[in-house]
Amino acid sequence: MKIDIHTHILPRTWPDLDKKYGYGGFVRLEHCDECSARMMIGDRHFRDITDNVWNPERRIEEMDAAGVSMQALSTVPVMFSYWAKPKDALDLSRLLNDHIAEVVRQFPTRFVGLGTLPLQDVDLAAQELERCVKELGLRGVEIGTHVDPNDHCHGPDCRNLDHPSLDVVWKTAERLNAAIFVHPWDMMGKERMPKYWLPWLVGMPAETSLAICSMIFGGVFERFPKLRVAFAHGGGSFPFTIGRIEHAFQVRPDLVAIDNQTEPRKYLAHDKKPARFFVDSLVHDADALKALIKLFGAERVALGSDYPFPLGEEKAGALIESIVDLNKQDRARLLSETAREFLGLT
Repeated sequence: MKIDIHTHILPRTWPDLDKKYGYGGFVRLEHCDECSARMMIGDRHFRDITDNVWNPERRIEEMDAAGVSMQALSTVPVMFSYWAKPKDALDLSRLLNDHIAEVVRQFPTRFVGLGTLPLQDVDLAAQELERCVKELGLRGVEIGTHVDPNDHCHGPDCRNLDHPSLDVVWKTAERLNAAIFVHPWDMMGKERMPKYWLPWLVGMPAETSLAICSMIFGGVFERFPKLRVAFAHGGGSFPFTIGRIEHAFQVRPDLVAIDNQTEPRKYLAHDKKPARFFVDSLVHDADALKALIKLFGAERVALGSDYPFPLGEEKAGALIESIVDLNKQDRARLLSETAREFLGLT
């Protein structure tokens, strides 16, 4: 059995949001034909997509071909719209969440849902999280690695995931037993990386490490010990810089350990206990995946493919299945059982 915690979906159509809300910056979909469309932001071409993004029957065909039993559906992160006016971001979140819930209702044995939240207003976000879980039956939500109302994380209004205002969201998620899937939506330093797709190759892994370090050093896991959080793309660059992170904690506690005195490595697998948080398996390299398993424990690494986008795994779970020295129990955990625990399906 395979359960994929990292897949993205969109409705086939939605209103012209720039016109609806009265200002620009929102994504619109321009359909080229029945099977392809173009995501546009103003006059800027963001991404070409095909019907497996919006057509659940097509998804199921491709899931069956890859042997995937179930997908967790979440929106494309560019749709988060944390820069928008809160009431508009809430309206868009509700549109996206209602769509995901409808797909899950149509195919309840193949899909579970993760909603999106207007994190620029934490009270509205907490209310929508409550609706996602209690009314729509979603398993939790997908959020970004930071909240920036200006679409560039340089100003004082930028909030990383340690920001105290977000505690209301963490508290609500913990109370509802809701899963939190953290995925980058905007990449630091992108203005310095105009070529070679570097924002996705360099900035995106750094964003995920920023989110993990913010939650660790900000004491989020200490304040909310039952919070279930998973980070996309194998935790980005965090697992491979943990030595540097831990060393900095030891030699410059005056700079690093100012809000939380727990050593970073305590949040990873130790004393026969798995890590405090989850990561997906999307690292595209067998040695890297083995390192993840060692750092986090198989109980905290879940299959994630980033379906259906090019940087994802073409056949979900193929990397896990390629590691011949995995025992049967760990293989089952990586392919489905860790996902069950993260999504609250057990």
